[in-house]
Amino acid sequence: MKLAIALVGLSVVVMGVLIFQVVHQELRLSHLKVRLSENSEQVTRKEEGIVALKAKISELQKSLDEVNKKMEELKKKKAEIEKSSGDMGKSLTACVTEKARLTRTQAHKCTLSAGVISFASAKSKAQENIQSLKQQISDRDKAVCAFVDTTKEEGRKLCGITQETQ
Repeated sequence: MKLAIALVGLSVVVMGVLIFQVVHQELRLSHLKVRLSENSEQVTRKEEGIVALKAKISELQKSLDEVNKKMEELKKKKAEIEKSSGDMGKSLTACVTEKARLTRTQAHKCTLSAGVISFASAKSKAQENIQSLKQQISDRDKAVCAFVDTTKEEGRKLCGITQETQ
């Protein structure tokens, strides 16, 4: 009987050890299940975060493309404005040159006009002087003719008297 008691004691000990191992393994399995569910939730959250980041990256890429298009348009406009500015500068230079030429021409015309006016006034003064001198000569000749002997040939020539008028 001792053997039976030892066997029963041994079997109770083995069963206790087996029960302990089973309980211990069940606890480990339940902890692993909890960790597995936690890890699954973390993976799901991280996947959602990755999807959100991909969406944000896609949005940013679209806005970057729009900004690049606008930048290209602005570069084209800038080039057009620079070209237009250069053309306007050349046009302005041409206009300034033309204005200077026209100003010189107008100044020359004014000088010529003043010269013509002074010439005309000088001419009219000269005509007046000529008329006054002719009048003086005519008056002097009349005064001389009053004293000249018209019977002589030289006297008649001097006074412009012909024989018929005598």
